[in-house]
Amino acid sequence: MNTEKPSYQTLILPAIITGVILLIPLIAMQFTTEVTWDLTDFILAGILIFGTGTAYTLITRKSEKTTYRYAVGLALFSALLLIWVNGAVGIIGSENSPINLSYFGVIAVGITGAVVARFKSKEMTLTLFAMAFTMAMIAGIALLRGAYQLPGSSVIEILGVNGFFIMLFLVSGMLFKRAAREILE
Repeated sequence: MNTEKPSYQTLILPAIITGVILLIPLIAMQFTTEVTWDLTDFILAGILIFGTGTAYTLITRKSEKTTYRYAVGLALFSALLLIWVNGAVGIIGSENSPINLSYFGVIAVGITGAVVARFKSKEMTLTLFAMAFTMAMIAGIALLRGAYQLPGSSVIEILGVNGFFIMLFLVSGMLFKRAAREILE
């Protein structure tokens, strides 16, 4: 018996969640001038949120393992947050600082690793650890090149923000490692 949902049904929940999340800045714009999104902001945010939700749904639909689902969710959320923060305000300096383009390398490592791993837990562990390592390398190179001298950046901020994302990727990697052990049990 095939219990798999038709593909249009897998898109309903991500679409609803995307719509609800996008209502937040839309409503905020009615009450404050602090939130100033244009159509491009809404389109990009919609693509990121819907794409992340759809990826989660498609990757986890065949797995009943809760740990695997948490690992995928944390990995995707972390990548989404990295893209969002980097695009909105930048990780180092402002969003226009060229060093911030390096962070797309972290996302490239994640996508490449996930495709090569075919989303299997054991291999995804290595992918998430590689993403954390890539984040650490970017932070180290930025500090060695004096990026802490950029306006809005200090050694503490660079280490803190990068450390936060490194921790997210490491925790996700550990969840994948646990999920791999659960499969063997």
